Amino acid sequence: MQFALVDDARSEARPGLKGVCSTCGAAMVAKCGPRIMHHWAHASRGNCDPWWENETQWHRDWKNLFPEGCREQTRTAPDGEIHRADIITPTGIVIEVQHSAMTDAERQSREAFYQNLVWIVDGRGFRNQFDLHHLLPDPDNEEAKDLVWYKAARGMHGANNGIFWRLSENPDHGSGGMVEIHGLHKVQHLIETYRGHQQYSWVEPRRTWLDAQCPVYIDFGDEWLFQLQRYGFNKLECVYRVAKRKFLHDAMVETQARDIATRFYRIAESTSDNRAT
Repeated sequence: MQFALVDDARSEARPGLKGVCSTCGAAMVAKCGPRIMHHWAHASRGNCDPWWENETQWHRDWKNLFPEGCREQTRTAPDGEIHRADIITPTGIVIEVQHSAMTDAERQSREAFYQNLVWIVDGRGFRNQFDLHHLLPDPDNEEAKDLVWYKAARGMHGANNGIFWRLSENPDHGSGGMVEIHGLHKVQHLIETYRGHQQYSWVEPRRTWLDAQCPVYIDFGDEWLFQLQRYGFNKLECVYRVAKRKFLHDAMVETQARDIATRFYRIAESTSDNRAT
């Protein structure tokens, strides 16, 4: 944990400090060795939140992008169940920053508990299994709505470069008949309407994130996030590319997690500590 209560005030861990957990009131010990990230641990070696996981530097860096008052905030359900969220923005959006693997059951439990939730998933460990392919036009464009794209996959060079058929040319497509296939070059003008959607393929994907009911953004460690989405007539798996700076801004001003990166805002220049303004 990043914070504990010391003399009734939230404090980060420093050598020699003792505190109490702001969630359960148990004694906390500051862990501040020369080779570990400074953090608090329950003196009893347990943890009051069963969703707790060891915090990595990546995890801490994400939390530090938000004001201190947003980090490690608790939520309590009407039945008394209590959990400590990584981040809760002033508008009520919960952000869970996830490095380790997660079961479907735990993901579903967290989504049901927090509801207005967005996931940030550490993708650095599977970056070599994740390929980005051709750009996709704005899904709200009328001409683009007529196109049905073939799913990309590693080694499928045609689909990876962009091939599609048209609904308007194949009114009986549901009968299983042949369709006329076109290449991306036929609609190159539509790529000018690109908003951030892109085909991808993921070798041995972590299926729980594909089934998530709340928005999922993958962080590969640079200035971009990739939101897992579905696209077009055939609900094609795609990603939506979002600048981290845009995400950080929207998370602080939108009231619903699903509205992040859906509207245009003029974003002021970042402050020196890299927090969104």
